[in-house]
Amino acid sequence: MAELIIMPKLGFNMSEGKLIKWYKRQGDAVRKGEPLFAIETDKTGIDIEATRDGIVLGQYIEEGDSVPVTSPIAIVGEKDENISSLEAEIISGKKEKQSNLDNNDTVSSGKQDVNSDGVGAFDYDIIVIGGGPGGYVAAIKGAQQGKKVALIEKKALGGTCLNVGCIPTKTLMKSAEMLKAVKESSEFGVKTEGLHSVSLDMEMVQRRKSGIVEQLVGGVQGLLRANGVTLLEGEAVLMDSHAVQVQGTTITGEFVILANGSKPKTLPIKIHDEARVLSSEEMLNLTEIPNTVAVIGGGVIGIEFAYFLASVGAKVTVIEFLDSILPMVDEEITRLVMKDLSDMGIEFHLSSQVIEIGKNDVTFQKQGDTEKVESDMVLMAVGRVAALDGLDCHKLGIETVRGAVKTDERLCTTLKNVYAIGDINGKSMLAHTASMEGIIAVENICGKASTMRYDRVPSAIYIQPEVASVGLTEKEAMEKYGQVKVGKFPLLANGKAKVEGDERGLIKVIVDAKYGEIVGVHMYAVHATDMISEATLAMNLESTAEEVAMSIHPHPTVSEAIHEAMHGAHDRMIHFLG
Repeated sequence: MAELIIMPKLGFNMSEGKLIKWYKRQGDAVRKGEPLFAIETDKTGIDIEATRDGIVLGQYIEEGDSVPVTSPIAIVGEKDENISSLEAEIISGKKEKQSNLDNNDTVSSGKQDVNSDGVGAFDYDIIVIGGGPGGYVAAIKGAQQGKKVALIEKKALGGTCLNVGCIPTKTLMKSAEMLKAVKESSEFGVKTEGLHSVSLDMEMVQRRKSGIVEQLVGGVQGLLRANGVTLLEGEAVLMDSHAVQVQGTTITGEFVILANGSKPKTLPIKIHDEARVLSSEEMLNLTEIPNTVAVIGGGVIGIEFAYFLASVGAKVTVIEFLDSILPMVDEEITRLVMKDLSDMGIEFHLSSQVIEIGKNDVTFQKQGDTEKVESDMVLMAVGRVAALDGLDCHKLGIETVRGAVKTDERLCTTLKNVYAIGDINGKSMLAHTASMEGIIAVENICGKASTMRYDRVPSAIYIQPEVASVGLTEKEAMEKYGQVKVGKFPLLANGKAKVEGDERGLIKVIVDAKYGEIVGVHMYAVHATDMISEATLAMNLESTAEEVAMSIHPHPTVSEAIHEAMHGAHDRMIHFLG
C-alpha cells in the first residue's frame, strides 16, 4: 500500500520546514533507510530517510519550497500502484486549508490555539504513566524535544528494574561472585592461612543493595527534574485518549504513553497455608539463606536465583514445565549452562508440572509419575504478566493480546494518541527494550517515523559464566534461511579468559550463507553481557562476519573470541583448529 510522506515536526516550536534538496525524483526506486530528501528548519538541516522500499510515485513540492508541518511532500509505493485516492486527499486538504484562510481575518500558522503556558488545549503535551526504565526515559526524551511532560508513578521511580529487578538481583549476584573469589583466591597466589571459613552476611548484603537502589532512584529523580518533567505521585486511571485521573484530579495530554510495567505471575495450584512461597521480588529481601529451595520455573529469573542460592550454600532444585531451561537461548549454549549448573549441585526436573506446594515440599508430575522434593522455601518464578491496573481496556477500546496491550511497530495502541511501552505490551520484557520503546514512541509523537526492531534486542543472563545473545538461534536461522554458516570459538583458547580463571563457554556466530550477514550471536563467557553490544551494533548496521573479522580487537581481551568466531563464520579461525 502506498505511503504518503509529510513534512515532519522535528521540534516543539517547528511550524514549517523548507525542502532544500531532493535525493530522489519521481519514478526513482528508493530503499528503506535511504535519504529521500533534505529539509531545513530554523535550527538545522536534516536528511529524511525513506521508511520503506518502493518507487517515488509522486512529488508535491519543489526544492526551495517552505510548507507547514504535516503537509504532503511525496508518495512512495509499488511500481504502477494506483495513487489516485491519495492524490485526491491531498487536493481536498489543500482546498480545505485555503477555505479556512479565506474565512479568517488573520492568517494562522496552522498551530493549535495555546494557553498561557504555551501548550494547546491540553494540560500537557505528553502524559507518561509509569516511571520505570521505559517511562522515565520517554519522559526525559519528550522534555528534551521541547514537550511539556508529566510523569505519574504510584510507587518508586525506576520501576521493577531499579527497585525489585535488574539492579537488586545483580547486587546479590556480585556478592556471590565475591564470595566465590575469596574461596578460590589461593589459585591466584593469595595466601589464606588463618582464614577458616567465609560466608555471606545477608543483612550487610541487603544494606548494600538498598544503598545502591536508593542512589540510582535518586539519580533518576534528579534527571527528571533537571529536564523539566512534572512528577505526579499516585495511581493513574486512563479515562480516555487524552484524560488521566490521578489522586482525584483529572489532567489532560495531547498524547499518553502507557508504561505501567508488569507483576509476578503465579500458578493456580494448591498451596499449604504455612508454606514459605516467595515471588522473585520477595526473594530479593532475604536476610538468611535457606537449606533447601525449590525453584518453580527454568527461565531467566529462575535460573539466576538458582545460581545465586546454590553459590551461597543452598541445595537447589529447579522444576521446569518445558523440556529445557532457558527456552529462548540457543540449544547448544543451554546444554553447556545446564551442565555447569548441575556441577554446582543444582538438580533439574524438566517436562514436569507442579501440582501442589506443601508445608515443606513440592509435588509434581513427571513423565506420568508423581514425585516430591523437600524444600524449606519455594521461589515462584514462572514469569511476569502485564500490569493493567487503571486500564479498562474493553471500555477504552484498547485491544489486548494474551493479556498485554497490543501495539504496532511504532508503539501505537488501538486507541488514537495512546502509546504503550515496556512490559505492558508483552513483546520483550527487558528494561533496555522498554527504554528504546520509550524513545521510539516519543520520536513518533514528534513527527519522526521511527520503528522498533525486536529481532535485534540483546538479552543477558547474569550467572557465571554469563550468557548473552542477540538475533536468531541456530535452529531459528536454519528454519528461516535454509543454509547458514556457523563460527564457534571456545574460551579455553582465549588468553584473557585463562587470566580471569574461567575458560568455560564459547562464542557462537551465525550468518546467512548467501550474503554472510550476521543473523545471530550467542555467548557463554566471562564478560559476555558487556560484549554483546558489539554484536548488536554489527547486526543493526547489517554487517557481515567478514567486516567484523577485519576490525581489530585489542589483545589480550575476552572480546578477541568474538573476532575469532567471526573469522570462523566467514572462513577459518586463526587461534583454534575447529
